[in-house]
Amino acid sequence: MTCMNMPPPPPGGSYPQPPRGWQPSQAPLRPPPGYYYPQHGRTSGLAIASMVLGIVWVYWLGSILAIIFGHVAISQMRRDPNLRGKGMAIAGIVLGYVGVAIFVLAILVAAGTSSS
Repeated sequence: MTCMNMPPPPPGGSYPQPPRGWQPSQAPLRPPPGYYYPQHGRTSGLAIASMVLGIVWVYWLGSILAIIFGHVAISQMRRDPNLRGKGMAIAGIVLGYVGVAIFVLAILVAAGTSSS
């Protein structure tokens, strides 16, 4: 009988056997050096909201909220090391500032064209 997860036996006809005297309890308890441990924790909802609002802009009100939510999320991450999402918060902040800059530029262009 073969297991569905095991490959077919090699051409010799059987699987290699573990060394004589080996017990399952002798398996290493820790992974080898350099093994990557995934970091566990929850992603900050404010970081996600900051990035989404920075992308969407929502009549430039979203840009202002993206900046606020991003800064609050980063300050929360400094206090709680289990929170993740710093990259999303930074992306939201940058996109928020870009949105505000475009808004200010649009106002200056509109004011310049209306006065002439």
